[in-house]
Amino acid sequence: MVDPEQFGRPRPGRGVYGISVAAELVELAPQTLRVYEARGLVEPARTEGGTRRYSDADLDRIRRIGELLAGGLNLAGIKAVLELELENQSLRAELDETRDRLERFERS
Repeated sequence: MVDPEQFGRPRPGRGVYGISVAAELVELAPQTLRVYEARGLVEPARTEGGTRRYSDADLDRIRRIGELLAGGLNLAGIKAVLELELENQSLRAELDETRDRLERFERS
């Protein structure tokens, strides 16, 4: 697998953006990102000095929060939706893995 950093792009989960840059990229105020963090909606990485570092995955999650807000959900509802989406993703991966094992078993 090719490491995206070899081509100047960080891995999606690697925190590289400070709060000001992250806020600009998602077109929100830095304070809004702090609120999202305080509510447990996003957990940016931290440097040893405690500075927030947002990843591309964090920015995608923040954009998803914006979509859900636009759909009329409040922050508590958004947290529940995000948790359910994550659980659903995990269950789908587990199901795919189980299907793959079953197929391998049936072929042997």
